[in-house]
Amino acid sequence: MSRKTVMIAGGAGGMGIATALRFAADGNRVVVADLAGPRLDEAKERIEAAGGEALCLAFDIRSVAACKEAVASAAEWGGGIDVLVNAAGVWLEGPSAEVSEQDWDRVLDVNLKGAFFLIAAATPHLIASRGVIVNISSDAGLVGNNGAAVYCASKGGLVLLTKALALELAPHGVRVNAVCPADVATPMIEYQATTYGGGDPDGYKRKLLSHYPQGDTARFIKVEEIAGLIHFLCQPGAAPITGTALPIDFGVTAGY
Repeated sequence: MSRKTVMIAGGAGGMGIATALRFAADGNRVVVADLAGPRLDEAKERIEAAGGEALCLAFDIRSVAACKEAVASAAEWGGGIDVLVNAAGVWLEGPSAEVSEQDWDRVLDVNLKGAFFLIAAATPHLIASRGVIVNISSDAGLVGNNGAAVYCASKGGLVLLTKALALELAPHGVRVNAVCPADVATPMIEYQATTYGGGDPDGYKRKLLSHYPQGDTARFIKVEEIAGLIHFLCQPGAAPITGTALPIDFGVTAGY
């Protein structure tokens, strides 16, 4: 792939930074857009050490205005946008009857609304470059997860948003796909286990892995494996692939 400008929302998180480093290894320009904090501060150094150029933007994906400003800054710095990856996400679980309006808004705003408005702002640039969009959804966007209705709603919405946009943008040469991981070894898994594990985070993680068909050899997906799939979807060799929601889940959703 020739040198591109790649924008990654949530790019300082586990899957986001792994994706940034994978594209940086090709010498690409990488824009990391994420909440302000130490991880964002470290991202530029890591990307440049991997061989890419980096621009790090502090923004809140829940704000439509912030999405527009981040895209404008990315396009100005990179001379356009060739790839947009939506990697921002938050998790929520628990009985639906106990979900507050604030909880609902937070999850839908980060996981779905923000992705939509970031894509909307980037679309003119992606049409100009005949670019690629990759949305990170989830296995929970393909099948229901007991006790995670709000998260499933957000990720299921992202899957159908992906398909609808793939049809809309295909005449302009823009491809849109979703990657749907099961459990990935990221800080989010540790957050889930600590927050919802009832004081037994290791037991929480063992329960997650108990649903995997690999049995005793089951493990969490590596962030590098997610990044590799995203990178492949942006290559010329993936030209026929658009409008898909690709599980990367050790077969967890195969039996549903």
